[in-house]
Amino acid sequence: MLFRQLEYLVALSRERHFARAADTCHVSQPALSAAVRKLEEELDVPLVRRGRKYEGLTPEGERIVLWAQRILADRDSLRDEVGALRSGLSGRLRIGSVPTASGAVSLLTGPFCAAHPLVTVEVLADLQSVDILRQLRNFEIDAALTYVHEQLPDGFQGVPLYQERYVLLTAAGDGRARQPTATWEEASRLPLCLLTGAMQGRRVLDAVFAELGLEPAPRVETDSVGALFAHVRTGQWASIVARAWLHVFGVPPGMRAVPLVEPARAVPVGLVTVSRDPESMMARALTEIARTTDVAGALERLPGGG
Repeated sequence: MLFRQLEYLVALSRERHFARAADTCHVSQPALSAAVRKLEEELDVPLVRRGRKYEGLTPEGERIVLWAQRILADRDSLRDEVGALRSGLSGRLRIGSVPTASGAVSLLTGPFCAAHPLVTVEVLADLQSVDILRQLRNFEIDAALTYVHEQLPDGFQGVPLYQERYVLLTAAGDGRARQPTATWEEASRLPLCLLTGAMQGRRVLDAVFAELGLEPAPRVETDSVGALFAHVRTGQWASIVARAWLHVFGVPPGMRAVPLVEPARAVPVGLVTVSRDPESMMARALTEIARTTDVAGALERLPGGG
């Protein structure tokens, strides 16, 4: 059994298409198909349901993919550790993030890259919380910024980073923009542009409204925080955004950000990694940065000292 065969099987499971899997592995489709068949012969179980086209993995194949992902992750961790012993940590760090927390990622990647100059970083900033846990479990990412207000499932560990608080983002000409605070009840009556209902950041807002017996009806929904700011800029909409995004954008000209109260809700956000021994070198190094970086304090400071 070769690592290459396991890589091909994992790629096939991810892409669900022989040609696309071959492309991601930089081999021909016949070469990938032959390697997967050879793996089936060595394990003496069918791994792929074949028809006129790819029909998915067999139950045995689904189980073998989990082992393959773990074996390949351990191989990569071994390489990282040996490389770190020889010349310092090198390779690629993959970080996932829910959209509302992606503005805080740079507060970790900056000091991480300074401490580990041989490492490159890839940030996937538009993941849903369920996708984050799945990709961590499948070793597709090394760490992630996500909500930790609920107990993490077995096999995961987290480092608290900051409390996500919320502001009402409105046009500066709106009457509420002149108030020091706004209530959730007041926000519910506005023409709102919010994140889509499938996103954890939106579900947090919906839970607050539900607690108050409110049922806002957003006119526009999007999976992009940038799109929320763009819609408010038109003067036609208002939005509710995580205050952490003001650290990135500030309060753009023509807008006001008013803290939401009654209740002043705060939801913890943390760095989540897979709990395993030995721990991934990349995950361990980023966790050390997270423990020594004052993310919460940095997010309180707005661009221009606002």
